[in-house]
Amino acid sequence: MAPLGYDRYCDEILDQSGLLRYLVKGADPSAPVPTCPGWTFAALVRHIGGNLRTVETAVRAGTPVSDPATQVTGLSGPRDDDPAELDAWLSDAAEKYTATLRQAGADGEATVWGFQGSTPFWVRRAVHDIVVHRADAALALGEEYAVAPDLAADAVDELLELFAGQQAGGLPTLAELRGAGETIRLSAADTGAAWLIALGPDGFTWRRDDTGSEDATVTVRGFLTDVLLTFYRRLPATGGRVEVRGDAGLLDFWLARASLS
Repeated sequence: MAPLGYDRYCDEILDQSGLLRYLVKGADPSAPVPTCPGWTFAALVRHIGGNLRTVETAVRAGTPVSDPATQVTGLSGPRDDDPAELDAWLSDAAEKYTATLRQAGADGEATVWGFQGSTPFWVRRAVHDIVVHRADAALALGEEYAVAPDLAADAVDELLELFAGQQAGGLPTLAELRGAGETIRLSAADTGAAWLIALGPDGFTWRRDDTGSEDATVTVRGFLTDVLLTFYRRLPATGGRVEVRGDAGLLDFWLARASLS
């Protein structure tokens, strides 16, 4: 599924990585990134570039990549954390990824880390990985962060799709997201976009709820970008950037378990 269109996602790989590179060029590579505990700016760049190179290799070679360390050329990047070398390495990774995914087209597939996905799945996942890690860099540097509204909304959709697909056993903590009908609403005050998550005895379900026709157990409301970053656990729900109405404990329950790691 590629709601924004395959070509748009390919474009965004270059755009989002370019915005990230602009941010980190002036940063100390050894400086910490608080929203990614244990990471430095160099580690953040290596994470993104390594993921791009891993998926690009799988798509280009047409074979599964289960051990990137032995299968992916240039996986870890330059030996030293030289800012210029890291920047060039990430730029090269983004350009190769985009070229390979464009050539493969929207009908391609790749198996990485034991997971088989379509090329639209992989390019969409890569875009939102960069979108969120760009926020990590901006927050660490005290810089402004903005993302196009349709891309921000798609990032929320994509994360919920990933969680829903993994809750049956892929990630143990997601299996704990059960309840007795409690609901969580995410509501963007600036765009009108909204989502309703319902916790049931067998797991959770979700849907877009832009009409806001149902009451929720807890509602998170704010600018779309702030709602996105709160949902991704980049901003604290109690930090004043979003308003939490209702059962804040339910939101805490969700955020403590809803993670891709």
